[in-house]
Amino acid sequence: MSEKGRLPPGQVLTQRFPVLHYGPVPRYESLEDWDLRIFGAVKEEVRFTYEQLTQMPTTRIVADIHCVTRWSKFDTVWEGVRFRDLMAYVEPLPGAEYVMIHAEYGFTTNLPLSRLLANNVLLAWKYDDKPLTPEHGWPLRLVVPDLYFWKSAKWVRGIEFMFEDRPGFWEQAGYHNEGDPWKEQRYAE
Repeated sequence: MSEKGRLPPGQVLTQRFPVLHYGPVPRYESLEDWDLRIFGAVKEEVRFTYEQLTQMPTTRIVADIHCVTRWSKFDTVWEGVRFRDLMAYVEPLPGAEYVMIHAEYGFTTNLPLSRLLANNVLLAWKYDDKPLTPEHGWPLRLVVPDLYFWKSAKWVRGIEFMFEDRPGFWEQAGYHNEGDPWKEQRYAE
């Protein structure tokens, strides 16, 4: 596909990988007490250690990413567990069609469960065949390449299943609820 066909409207291609986030970068001395909590509208709450997550079936994807600040980067390489593969360990209650991703320092982002079940959505611990750096989300980052990258939360700590959608951190601050770069859904109307 040509560059033009891969670059959403209003975006500029970059070779760099800019670091953008709100708040400080968490630094972990050890992952001994780190876990990923899956809770909310589920039959049973589940927690995974970092070691348990990295022992799950691993998927490597190559994807274009797009930031709401108007940069795009082609052919980024991510490795982790597909969100849909993680679902083998979780039983959402009937009608739980929304998910809130919880990250360090109270950051959240909301997504429909249907979006998270796409083949290219990962909970990633590697970027460009190396462990993620703290600035890019280590130890665990959500990667949702089909949406603006604020939906790809860094430093993920929890996955909350919900019956009704509610806005996450940036959505409460005026960003669009869906964030589709091809529709230029940057800000709420």
